[in-house]
Amino acid sequence: MEVQIAVSKIPKFGTAESGDTVEVIERPQGGISVVLSDGQTSGRGAKSVSNLVVRKVIALLAEGVRDGAAARAASDYLYTHRNGKVSATLNICSVDLVTKTLVITRNNPAPVVLFDNCQMRVFDEQSQPVGIYRDTRPVIVEVRLAAGLCAIVFSDGLLHAGSRNGNVIDLFSVLEQYGNKTDAPPQIIADNLLEQAVLQDKGKPTDDISIVVIKVFPYHGDQTRRMLVRLPINRD
Repeated sequence: MEVQIAVSKIPKFGTAESGDTVEVIERPQGGISVVLSDGQTSGRGAKSVSNLVVRKVIALLAEGVRDGAAARAASDYLYTHRNGKVSATLNICSVDLVTKTLVITRNNPAPVVLFDNCQMRVFDEQSQPVGIYRDTRPVIVEVRLAAGLCAIVFSDGLLHAGSRNGNVIDLFSVLEQYGNKTDAPPQIIADNLLEQAVLQDKGKPTDDISIVVIKVFPYHGDQTRRMLVRLPINRD
């Protein structure tokens, strides 16, 4: 098998910096984790909060701490650091090569959508953001890695796209449309979902939007690992 991971994100219209933070880290015993956090509100204030949460999680994962424990520690850290007055959503998606599973850890009211051989599953159990309460626990889902598996994780900017102009995105129909394309690369899926969300907001996103797509393909090729990052820079 080969796992491919893609991220597409865009800031709220009129803000220079997204309040969402996404980081990728290799796990100590093999595999890889993607961490997504959406800080409360938007702009620089939200970015400082999401950065704080992600940095804490990444540091703990690098030390071999389990995903659920890292999420709880990040929540306690934000609660202590900001006196329980600031929240952030948190998702950790891990390809664990020890257990040969995809582990999805969620402190986010927004659901996670999983396609398993074109069958859509929505994980939307009640889940609280981190930082507001003591001992906030994540919701954790673990599924066996297999070709055809596709997970789509996102911040609430996707969920609410179009809501301010009465053009609310039919999210699950859109997700099913793209998730059922078994041969579609994850970057195409993420880009198409982001494009659709921006269209719903009439070209002016009303919130930060981040989308993570993890997809498992049959294995072809060599043992080379590759990562590509694109960072647009505006002229002053």
